[in-house]
Amino acid sequence: MSAVAGVFTSRESAQQALNRLWSAGLTEDRFVLLTPDSNHSKVRQGPLISDTEQPGMGKAMGGVIGSAAGVAGGVHIGALAAASAAVPGVGPVIALGILGGAILGLTGARMGGALEDRMAKGLPADELFVYEDALRKGHSVVIAFPDKNAKESVQQAMIEEGAQTIDAARQQWWIGLRDAEKERYSIEGRTFETDEDFYRMGFEAALHAENRCKEYDQIHSEMQARVDEFKKQHPDADERAFRQGFERGAAYYQQLCDRDFEEEQPRQRRAS
Repeated sequence: MSAVAGVFTSRESAQQALNRLWSAGLTEDRFVLLTPDSNHSKVRQGPLISDTEQPGMGKAMGGVIGSAAGVAGGVHIGALAAASAAVPGVGPVIALGILGGAILGLTGARMGGALEDRMAKGLPADELFVYEDALRKGHSVVIAFPDKNAKESVQQAMIEEGAQTIDAARQQWWIGLRDAEKERYSIEGRTFETDEDFYRMGFEAALHAENRCKEYDQIHSEMQARVDEFKKQHPDADERAFRQGFERGAAYYQQLCDRDFEEEQPRQRRAS
């Protein structure tokens, strides 16, 4: 099972895409809708579970849950499994669909032991930061897990309903960061344009769900194969660019988490 995802500027357009996928035969265990939760009061501390628990989905995910009642809105697909969590660097997010809890679990860099391998396989851990960036901007994300022969038609259906592809969203995310990263990198007298691809690969590696909050030395051996392959294709590539990119990506993620924490404190004080 592999993912096909699209970013929608509004929850309504994402719901329309879901209706279309549902009508085409995509069942609840094959899609997830991620959307910002504007009603913070509905989020409470507790174990991360789905409101409609499914076989193989346990209660040991860890995190934050809340009521997602009414989020489905015009989605004509009956009672959906739903979960809600405070995503680091984003804020409260609602996930609809059986795999929604698994996606939210990835945002905390923990999957929990209760999720069956057959369900976890194919979850897009390497795209997670793109989804989070979209949610941070107030957009919604639809993630579908179609059969291999239906991937192209599902992607086309999303585009026709107004989705931006994940590749386009990823590039837009990087464009927003590029000038600042170039300036920082160039201070050391190196040429950013020459090393950008390697630097960016390291930056994105730090945002992978499995690498978050880790030091470079902790992931070096795991990433070495990718580094060696890149250097094979680009003999002049400087491995320092990859390491610096990773360290900057880790700092970027920590900065988002710190900002989220700072914004949450006043809300908690008002609530108490």
